[in-house]
Amino acid sequence: MFVRFLPLPAHILLCGTIVLALTASRTPAQGRRPALTFQNEPRTRAAGAVSEDWPTFLGPTHDGISRETHLLVKWPPSGPELIWEMPIGSGYSSPSVAGDRLVFFHRLKDRETIECFQAGTGARNWQVDYPTHYEDRYGYNSGPRGSPIIEGNHVYTLGVQDKLHCLDLESGDIIWKRDLAEDFHLPSGFFGLGTSPLVEGDLLIVNIGARDGSTVVTFYRHTGEIAWKTGVEWGASYASPVPAQIHGQRRVFVFAGGESNPPSGGLLCIYPANGRIDFRFPWRSRKYESVNAASPVVIDQQVFISASYRTGGALVRISPDFGHKSVWQTDKLGTHFNTAIDRNGFLYGFDGRHQSDAALVCLDLESGREIWRFAPEWQESVTVRGQPRETSYGTFRGQMLWADGHFLVLGELGHLLWMDLSPKKHEILARAWLFNAQETWTPPVISGGLLYIVQNRQDMISDSPPRLLCYDLRDNDLFVPGESKE
Repeated sequence: MFVRFLPLPAHILLCGTIVLALTASRTPAQGRRPALTFQNEPRTRAAGAVSEDWPTFLGPTHDGISRETHLLVKWPPSGPELIWEMPIGSGYSSPSVAGDRLVFFHRLKDRETIECFQAGTGARNWQVDYPTHYEDRYGYNSGPRGSPIIEGNHVYTLGVQDKLHCLDLESGDIIWKRDLAEDFHLPSGFFGLGTSPLVEGDLLIVNIGARDGSTVVTFYRHTGEIAWKTGVEWGASYASPVPAQIHGQRRVFVFAGGESNPPSGGLLCIYPANGRIDFRFPWRSRKYESVNAASPVVIDQQVFISASYRTGGALVRISPDFGHKSVWQTDKLGTHFNTAIDRNGFLYGFDGRHQSDAALVCLDLESGREIWRFAPEWQESVTVRGQPRETSYGTFRGQMLWADGHFLVLGELGHLLWMDLSPKKHEILARAWLFNAQETWTPPVISGGLLYIVQNRQDMISDSPPRLLCYDLRDNDLFVPGESKE
């Protein structure tokens, strides 16, 4: 373990920033985005409905739990009402929302592109883009994986090819920029750099896995200067750092581990003021071609981590002196790229590396015991070469969030479900097929009663391109979707 506190002269960094910024282009681009289709005005919110921003990956509490209320639980077979949609490029990034601003990060042709829209209409405020030549070595798409972070009037993005930007939310002006591959001699990784940064006070914390052994590098978020570097020679994972209050003190948890031989990685508990590592807990598959991709789940003074590739999950308890103890380990819940959700002492998540072995699992948090395992499955009528036929579908390796008393689940092939999950049951309340597209791996986002879904691949039936879609989940108690308003 090592920690280096490195304050850099501001004039040195900012001179380099000005030169680097010239490689990016900014477009004010006011008005409707080309090819965006606006369908319907969203309903007004019910009196007393709770709304919140979704400014970062997995939401404001970094755990996939929304505090929004008065959301529609019933909808017609076609799903909730579509407000707007637009074609997008490649990537797995989820949108981030603050107030009436939505920021989306994707790749259009050979340029990583950051766009800011009006959340309810899709009208574009600005666009920033810069060149990239990254190509995914396994044939997945070559766009960004990390989600934008909105903090105050700043937007932070980390591209798949290691470009870190700080932008002005109102104008899109580039405040500062760093090329992390050049600055820290980063290895390429299996799928490029895929974590989302974390804003913690005046700091921007990034799991980069530098060749000098720095697992985590932290910048002053207003200037881009390095604040501190810390690490144990664990590489960059595809999980995102998570902050928490532990025993009355602030900590950040980083679940590191990407491409390395032999494979290495695990959980780091970091004191964010100076980068001191309280403890490290190794947890990583022994398979070379494996990564840690699900973010840590902090529950009180405990942290749950989980990985696929025959790894499973572990619960780590933290003592008041910031020592740690493994409470239990299990092979029953190995999340691939979804992050498990804790509700009332039980963990819910999708176990499995492939579609064929994926299942939704409920674990008892106290003991790690599997309560139930459920692979949702149903029949859909599809037309193949002009002939209709019944085919089995399911959620497979789904993504989900918790909101308004239920779990909102997005299946791997574009199905949207409301589910009631508890230790005693797993019940589907509503289901719709939004599109038939593979690699639906981006978590859904809810903000202001609106639902944002990313279709990452072309629809296999309608041939619709990858899209960002905005749906109306507002329940103002005036009518049931699909019925007359009279």
